[in-house]
Amino acid sequence: MDRLHQILHGKSPNALALIDHDQTKVSFGELSMEAAALAAILKQHGVRGGDRVVLVSENSVFFAAMVFAASQLNAWLILVNARQSAEEISAIEAHATPRCVVYTHDVSAPARDHAERMGARKIGQLASGAVWATKAANVDVEPVDSDGNQVAVLLYTTGTTSAPKGVMLTHKNLLFCSRYSAQFNRLAPEDRVVGVLPGTHIYALSSVFLPAMIAGASLEFVPRFDVPKVLSMLRGSATRFPAVPQMFAAIMQHLDEVNEDLNAPHLVNLVTGGAPLDPGLKERVEKVFGLPLNNGYGMTETSPSISSTHNDHPRKDVSVGVPYDWIDVRISEPNGDGIGEIQVRGENVMRGYYREPNKTKEVMTKDNFFCTGDLGKFDDSGGLHVVGRLKELIIRSGFNVHPPEIEAMLSKHPSVYQVAVIGRQVPGNEEILAFVKVTGCVSEDTLKTWLKERLVAYKVPSHIFMVNAYPAAATGKILKHKLLNHFADLIKERDR
Repeated sequence: MDRLHQILHGKSPNALALIDHDQTKVSFGELSMEAAALAAILKQHGVRGGDRVVLVSENSVFFAAMVFAASQLNAWLILVNARQSAEEISAIEAHATPRCVVYTHDVSAPARDHAERMGARKIGQLASGAVWATKAANVDVEPVDSDGNQVAVLLYTTGTTSAPKGVMLTHKNLLFCSRYSAQFNRLAPEDRVVGVLPGTHIYALSSVFLPAMIAGASLEFVPRFDVPKVLSMLRGSATRFPAVPQMFAAIMQHLDEVNEDLNAPHLVNLVTGGAPLDPGLKERVEKVFGLPLNNGYGMTETSPSISSTHNDHPRKDVSVGVPYDWIDVRISEPNGDGIGEIQVRGENVMRGYYREPNKTKEVMTKDNFFCTGDLGKFDDSGGLHVVGRLKELIIRSGFNVHPPEIEAMLSKHPSVYQVAVIGRQVPGNEEILAFVKVTGCVSEDTLKTWLKERLVAYKVPSHIFMVNAYPAAATGKILKHKLLNHFADLIKERDR
């Protein structure tokens, strides 16, 4: 097997594969036909092997069909969340130069709005929805590899900076991680997986959706996280619930507010990742669910799997478990406490950053380890603990947020002339703080409204502080590591 669409080969055609956003049930045979039909429509539209094709997407059967259709055509699929702003999507398009952009038009209003804005038209019809796409652009194709080193998906780690990084993940990368994920979690055809994590994120793609398809299990798509909807699934036939910590926290809060019990009779596995797990939340979830809350760690560049805890070996702490034995993980240059950079080597590591060979070299060692930029250590049992980050990356509600992206957008406001953005750890999450110098009488609400119109919601800062000066070096460079202490009184007042 060296292509994603081959996952569907040999599956029982009548077995349930997916439940769509509108509750339509789709078998493996029907999913195969949807993918083949979509591939034919896209080929007729002009999509060729080596073309980049953007999918502006919400969780749906159409999304699943597109993953397998692109594989059949040897096209590179660029997955973009429909909740991203026009400017974010435009930045990705400018860098990737796609042949066309396709939309989950019938699934959500944001996808339809993007399609209308970009002049898309209907080019075909599937059982799972209309196929809307922009006109085929005159672009160069990338070489097509005959083996698994062919790029399957291109996932962008940022959206509005001048040079967003596109992570090239091959069919080999994704099949490697997905097969081992299915095996590690002992997925079986009888399993029903809750598909609420966005499929445009590597966590959902390679650790949830593809493993379920490999195992012949079924997955129910939820386009947007909604507590009552997810609870109804958990109280029904769901056996597996992968989520980010913030989803578990919202469920806990809801159950407390309405004074209800969970009652999830078939649930056997909980797993979280994508953001730091608060020990208090882990304890509460395990008490209510009566199951271990497994904690995983990964990155887009590693497809994403690096480590996870398991039901057979539950932990009381928030370690991310012993690294998977099919990859190599090491701590580089550990200090006296054993803390150093986490580095990873294996068939899960990306092919590189698209059109950025120098940036690729920066994160790869001579012996082929990927430098994660995260700080970690091993305990005596071999468990990996992620203790911080070398880089400025903020992880908010499971989504990666890069401060320069927000700074660039805020600085475009006519009243803003300098800005610094940092993250701050709060229980179970990381919030975004912006410190701005402004002219005139612009308010925090005005700046937040400005950002909400231009960035996806999770990138909008929790707080925006108007300041007169920054802690700075002699060169004028803002000393970001001093911002929290320097503005401690302002932050404390806002926390009240």
